[in-house]
Amino acid sequence: MAGLAIAESLMNPTTPFPGGPWKVYGAARRPMPTWFASSLVHDYITFDALDSENTIQKLSPVSHEVTHVFWVAFGQLFQSEQLNVTINSTMLTNVLDALMIKSATRSRLRHITLQTGTKHYIGPIFDPSLAGHLVRHEPPFQEDSPRLPYPNFYYALEDLVASYSSSLTYSVHRSSIIIGASSRSLHNALLTLAVYANICKHQGLPFKYPGNRYTWEHFCDMSDARVLAEQHIWAAVTESAKNQGFNCSNGDVFSWTCMWKVLSEIFDVEFVAFEESEEFDWIEMMKEEKAGSQVWDEIVEKHGLYKTKMEEITCFDALNVVLHFEFQHVCSMNKSREFGFHGFADTLKSVRMWVGRLRDMKIIP
Repeated sequence: MAGLAIAESLMNPTTPFPGGPWKVYGAARRPMPTWFASSLVHDYITFDALDSENTIQKLSPVSHEVTHVFWVAFGQLFQSEQLNVTINSTMLTNVLDALMIKSATRSRLRHITLQTGTKHYIGPIFDPSLAGHLVRHEPPFQEDSPRLPYPNFYYALEDLVASYSSSLTYSVHRSSIIIGASSRSLHNALLTLAVYANICKHQGLPFKYPGNRYTWEHFCDMSDARVLAEQHIWAAVTESAKNQGFNCSNGDVFSWTCMWKVLSEIFDVEFVAFEESEEFDWIEMMKEEKAGSQVWDEIVEKHGLYKTKMEEITCFDALNVVLHFEFQHVCSMNKSREFGFHGFADTLKSVRMWVGRLRDMKIIP
């Protein structure tokens, strides 16, 4: 989600870059999907960042050109946050080492932007060994909050980029729930909701809210991928933003009551008000025969969509955790504004726009 928006922003001729227009290399483990416009990158490089030799082999030919890295990749296992620390630290170390290899041509790398998120303030909420034991910061989340006493791969990546401070600068971008367009993002909440709504519509099932009363009635925030891209690039070219961490949300809040009305309208399903007595497990619902991946296959075939499997494009388990929070998931944008970043978006309008993009990309009907 963030990668697509950053590529689009970098290729915009009005986007600032000292010395001329950006030359953009896209990089990922898998080949470029057909819905990703090749015009958004000058070249696309596939490699396995967990394999140091493969990373060096693929990146060393361009290492003399690369001045900025926009790091929006992450690997996450739900078994252990300590494993996440190892996986993510290894990937980023391999990439930075490959780009900073001492050769006849000196490395030009001077800045890395690091994508993290609000688990910085609420802890590793997907680690089952810590379920029910986490202590978090009180919202609205603020960047000067001390670190929590748990393993967290966000902390590890921040320490890693800071360790290169003698050679390059960095910025950290702590997003809220990202809304954007992608068929491969591990935590694409909007795509998960879109799949759920379309399955309900296809099956003639009520579009019930799967969270609790607290989230239904209280505030939450999101990060439009375009705002996130704008902040990444702003920090990359703004001297005062160097070696700083920033929250990045849209700057507004919403209740899930309002969001559910908007989603009901967008996907043409009847709005169903939350009823405590009707709380249900949508994860189990998706696992039932004819109610999950099988139905999504039918929808993909019926509408001639980009070939996806439900398990690859949804994050029901992760979103279920968010929809059962007992606190308001809200970030402060004060530091960003004080440093000169004023990007914002209307979240409910953003949702409509990104659903339109997902439809144009033939990922959802």
